[in-house]
Amino acid sequence: MEAFRREGLIADGPPIVAVNQNSSDPHYVPTTDHNAPIRERDFVLLDVWGKKNTPGAVYYDISWTGFVGRSVPDRIGEIFDIVRRSRDAGVEKVTKAIASGQKLAGWEVDKAARDVLETAGYAKYLNNRVGHSIGTEVHGYDGYGANIDNFESHDEREVLPNTCFSIEPGIYLPEFGLRSEVNMLVRAGSAEVTGRIQEEMILI
Repeated sequence: MEAFRREGLIADGPPIVAVNQNSSDPHYVPTTDHNAPIRERDFVLLDVWGKKNTPGAVYYDISWTGFVGRSVPDRIGEIFDIVRRSRDAGVEKVTKAIASGQKLAGWEVDKAARDVLETAGYAKYLNNRVGHSIGTEVHGYDGYGANIDNFESHDEREVLPNTCFSIEPGIYLPEFGLRSEVNMLVRAGSAEVTGRIQEEMILI
């Protein structure tokens, strides 16, 4: 939060830092009573969102994961690869549809990402939507655009130019929960991921 202040950023709450089992809860929030230290051989999930402290600024909302150690355990690496492919399938669905002028609903993007988890045998470990609309509030709702949702609802709203949303599939196992979150900006005839994309686990 000190870095946010230094860079002129604001957020409606502090970032989530979740270790091991705490990351299994996609809505986990660390508190003074419910937290864990970061130690050697721990899995760590960071969920960070913020925006410029200027009128009309739009949020940026990302999740990255890392491992404290010299090498990533095979099990964590396997889960990361499945989640990465799921995320990329959602991104590809959007970029191809928008580039070709095809109409695309929010639920279809959710399905594209979720199908990868289904094929890998992990669909039951994602018990929330794949993404949400983003605007001047970090979780945009009806006034912002389509949510990437075929789970909590069947969002039939069209993905339109000048809208932004997250794509953040995850696999939430009892021992750890891993998600990879990017933001997409849709323009007339094209769509892009804003910012960097995590392609491999970070060693901490």
